[in-house]
Amino acid sequence: MPDEEMTDVEDRWSRLGEWLAARVGARGPVRVTDVSQPSSIGYSAETSIFRASYDGDAGPTTRRLVLRSESADPPVYPPQVSGLEIEVEWQRRVMEAIQSATPSVPLAPVVAADRDPGVVGAPFFVMEFVDGVVPTVDPPYTVSGFFVEARADQRHAMIADGMRVLAAIHDVDWGGAGLGWLAPTGVPPTLARQLELWRAWGIQELRGRRHPGMDAAFDILKRHLPAGSEPVLCWGDPRPGNMIWRDFRCVCVTDFEAAAIAPPELDLGWWLMFDRASHEVVGAPRLEGEPGREEQRDLYEASSGRVVGDTRLYEMFAALRYTVIVVRVMNRAVARGLMPEDHNIWLENPAATCLDQLLED
Repeated sequence: MPDEEMTDVEDRWSRLGEWLAARVGARGPVRVTDVSQPSSIGYSAETSIFRASYDGDAGPTTRRLVLRSESADPPVYPPQVSGLEIEVEWQRRVMEAIQSATPSVPLAPVVAADRDPGVVGAPFFVMEFVDGVVPTVDPPYTVSGFFVEARADQRHAMIADGMRVLAAIHDVDWGGAGLGWLAPTGVPPTLARQLELWRAWGIQELRGRRHPGMDAAFDILKRHLPAGSEPVLCWGDPRPGNMIWRDFRCVCVTDFEAAAIAPPELDLGWWLMFDRASHEVVGAPRLEGEPGREEQRDLYEASSGRVVGDTRLYEMFAALRYTVIVVRVMNRAVARGLMPEDHNIWLENPAATCLDQLLED
């Protein structure tokens, strides 16, 4: 790394330490050390893990903290409401609202936040570090890692706990928690509204290109997508890889930048679609003790008290959204000069394969 770039990075962490001092009750400067990035990097906010050392009321203190800062790239997800396009602000407000509403959803406590890009170069928030393991996407957690090495009963317990936590998120009184801002005024928070939101986002990102799978899915869903249950707080990106696990129980839920007020089937379909993407799409057999998708639906119904029924169209909607997201991410890569404009990954990728499988079922 060039000396000038190294100085910029060092200055960034020095500024963060100065900013943190008043917010953690430090008697003097906060030293930021041992900065690292998680092994699984997402496409939205940038994540850094670090140690903060300082003298506090209890004497010398060292805490592991996490910085979530806004990406320089444009947002991955279509904005649910206008006027708040900063994704880290979006997810922080959702996290704090959930924490104030219920202890049933495990979250990392937020330490402080700032929209001023002068501190670390972008709007950000800092939260406590939660220790545990996170299932990987590449390679899929169904192919290698702790989930594969687990006993059959541990795998079952882990997925069942994921369904329990998802149901707990949907049980949050979103109106009482002050999350009404997530639902646009005068627009019913329905699955039909979500479908139209994603249809417009997909058309925008295709930029005149034709995607047969997306065309077919939009046509089917426009005519047949069920209304779903009463609207709830939806997590937006529910999957094992957005949970931190300890002893096969979820100890922290992460990544709320796609949160929305919508029928809970929006979330359940996404969870089940990612199960397909982690099995059939990559050719990974279901492991002993691992619940199938119908059993996972039943586990969710038991935890939530809702009867969902057939989930295929909800899963198709999820795969359609996933496909749109890939097109969006590929467009961002082209804009940054990381990929040639004539690539075909936007059309041929695991998300599109997942959508094709659901269209053929």
